[in-house]
Amino acid sequence: MKNRPLIIIAVSLALLLFIALILTPIYKKTPAKKKVAAVKGIIAIVIDDWGYHLDNLAIIKKIKVPLTCAILPNLKNSGPVARELNGLGFEIILHLPMEPKEKYRLESNTITSAMDAGQIHDILDEDLASVIFAKGISNHMGSQITEDEKISTIVMAEAKKRKLYFLDSFVTAKSVCREVSAKIKAKFARRDIFLDNQNDPAYIRGQLMKLKNLARRRKNVVAIGHDRRNTLALLNEMLPMMKREGYRFVFLSEIAR
Repeated sequence: MKNRPLIIIAVSLALLLFIALILTPIYKKTPAKKKVAAVKGIIAIVIDDWGYHLDNLAIIKKIKVPLTCAILPNLKNSGPVARELNGLGFEIILHLPMEPKEKYRLESNTITSAMDAGQIHDILDEDLASVIFAKGISNHMGSQITEDEKISTIVMAEAKKRKLYFLDSFVTAKSVCREVSAKIKAKFARRDIFLDNQNDPAYIRGQLMKLKNLARRRKNVVAIGHDRRNTLALLNEMLPMMKREGYRFVFLSEIAR
């Protein structure tokens, strides 16, 4: 058998190859990890003054990041808008009318500095029944009240008793709300920036850029805008880009301490 040596060589090579394959470790290719942008800042955005109308529900439905919505009580649309916004997954708070220093037209059941604890208790009962799903309370106007330690203490004590947080819209630099909340150990947050003091797209865009700068410098930032078409349209446009850049959006309840 002239080909016998060749057969032996071929079999030997095949055997060596088989042994090599058995002894060689099998490495599975590890899929590349998707890079996650570092968190540049944590932002809670509050949208005030819901309840006057239902005009902007179609716009806010497009926004897919957490927003906190402050609803005025005892208006025709207070209940319906609370149900709609809660159904969309947004956080609800009571936007509590409070007395300002300025001579503005007041909402019904506005809390004034002449009221006692019983009157304030009754107003909050009625208002919270009107704004269902509320997780917190914020002041609508209220520069007179948020400078008044006595009345601010009553309001925040009522919020604490109901397991609600209080957001100081910070409409006066003389607000005593932070000190009062610390004293009675009520959950509290304070507004850092208004987004739409001017109802102008260029202005709002500029305020959102300022918001980014603030969020980079601080641990948490609270911004307030209003139930306006321009404001919500700019949020719908810019928040997804900000999210991709590494800004994290949260409900206000995650910031209130």
